[in-house]
Amino acid sequence: MSEIAKLLQEIKTSLPTDVTLIAVSKTKPIEAIQEAYNAGQRHFGENKIQEMAEKHDVLPKDIHWHMIGHVQRNKVKYMAEFVHLIHGIDSPRLLEEIDKRAAQHNRTIDCLFQLHIAEESTKFGFDRNELLDFRQSDTFKNLKNIRIRGLMGMSTNTDNSTQVRREFNTLHTLFNELKSDPLLNSIDTLSMGMSGDYELAIECGSNMVRVGSAIFGARNYA
Repeated sequence: MSEIAKLLQEIKTSLPTDVTLIAVSKTKPIEAIQEAYNAGQRHFGENKIQEMAEKHDVLPKDIHWHMIGHVQRNKVKYMAEFVHLIHGIDSPRLLEEIDKRAAQHNRTIDCLFQLHIAEESTKFGFDRNELLDFRQSDTFKNLKNIRIRGLMGMSTNTDNSTQVRREFNTLHTLFNELKSDPLLNSIDTLSMGMSGDYELAIECGSNMVRVGSAIFGARNYA
């Protein structure tokens, strides 16, 4: 068994059965992704659309590709035909672009609203009131080729677990509130938690975690 397969198995064994594991493969070579695939992993996350599209072209077609990074509107067209779930919906204009590109491919694209829960200005996302206002707007009601599946958030990069728990709980509270909203009747996914905090995120209600370095090792950004 390869090291990647071993680490993947250890993490999967530790997860509750209702939690989906996204193996974050950004910056990692095709060979590493194939190892994880051979070990049974099917959900992979990338943060650059063109890198994801290149990997999609050469890897097995039953992989579910998750776009987990910040999305530039002018690059949506490169993933609209195949992307499984877009995690980082942080503006109405982005959602309109995805809706347009999905229609061109005669498909519905699943999306998550990204909420800004961290105490860091570098993080993207709606704030709570912006999201609640947007989901009542005509713009949102006129979108026909997207399906909102839930929420995504990233906690502050800190060792303060009390703060991280507070941020995760804030997102989980909103998730539960929106699940009862008739305008958002497809919500079932709460994506929060990465290699350093996914266990805490699960305690706080996450049912989708994005784990990279704990599976593939440290990233090479050179």
